[in-house]
Amino acid sequence: MPKLIESILSHPLVEILARVVLCFPFWGSGLSKLLDFQGGVAEMAHFGLNPPVLFNILVVITQLGGSALVILNRWTWLGAGALGVFTALTIPLVHHFWLLEGERAIIAFHTAGEHVGMIGALVVVSILAVRPRSRSSSSSRMAALPAE
Repeated sequence: MPKLIESILSHPLVEILARVVLCFPFWGSGLSKLLDFQGGVAEMAHFGLNPPVLFNILVVITQLGGSALVILNRWTWLGAGALGVFTALTIPLVHHFWLLEGERAIIAFHTAGEHVGMIGALVVVSILAVRPRSRSSSSSRMAALPAE
């Protein structure tokens, strides 16, 4: 890996920024549902989640709380796990492409695929959170990998 890329990727601010960006769909949605609480309640009712007020509260807590844990790198596994389970549940509840037809089915299928990718990214951030941070341990791990 080029030294410039390595120095960028190893900078602590880049890691924080990456965590913020990774969680953007969650904290953005959570803030939206908090600031426009009635809109969030209407969204829950639209998708048949009852009682919609309780579901909106739970979604806000999950999205903002999970994002905070991931961004702060504290109990990352818990925050990422909550966001991952939440994301997985949206597929059968909201993006159920197998029940739709035409353009709506295609859009829901692509959204479900993006959700699966997001779940993978949340697993990766959890894995990285438990890895040792010392250069010597990362160098020894990298030495075991084939060169690109």
